[in-house]
Amino acid sequence: MEVAIRKNRLQLTVGDITKQKVNCIVNAANGTLYGGGGVDGAIHLAAGPKLLEACKLIRKEQLKGELLPTGEAVITEGYDLPAKFVIHTVGPIWDGKEVERKKQLLANCYRNSLALAKENEIRSIAFPSISTGAYRFPIEMAAEIALNEIIQFLKREPFGNVSMTLFSERDYEVYKQTLDKLIEKDREAPSF
Repeated sequence: MEVAIRKNRLQLTVGDITKQKVNCIVNAANGTLYGGGGVDGAIHLAAGPKLLEACKLIRKEQLKGELLPTGEAVITEGYDLPAKFVIHTVGPIWDGKEVERKKQLLANCYRNSLALAKENEIRSIAFPSISTGAYRFPIEMAAEIALNEIIQFLKREPFGNVSMTLFSERDYEVYKQTLDKLIEKDREAPSF
């Protein structure tokens, strides 16, 4: 599924984020930035060992040894990936508590990643569904947050292309239904 928003494009697809031919992919990282399971592990594996070295340098120099805070984002090269860059962001872990705070942190992941992409003159970016795997964020809620943030950004900025690269057909269906609802709601005050 693809929609035009101003002169930008938002696309939903099912696939392997490590194989996306975009300027930048987003890594649903953990705070260490040292790789892990799911999307994080797949990106580190596909990018090769230089990615881990770059992440260690960010931890040492930019973060002064601290973990990357939830909702924040940093950028590295893509190394052996088709994408030139990787933006790493840490999504919230869902436990059913502090719901509004967790929703805000997830929104920050998308907002800060898009701001960092714009700052680095990136014109195409692929996101995974942040926090909906091992971090157990409810996908229906996550889809609405992700798509709202992306749509608001694309309405304001002459950016380019944003893709939500989803892991499964089920995830795709949730995002598609959510996007359809958001488009329908927006038709009352058109700005796509």
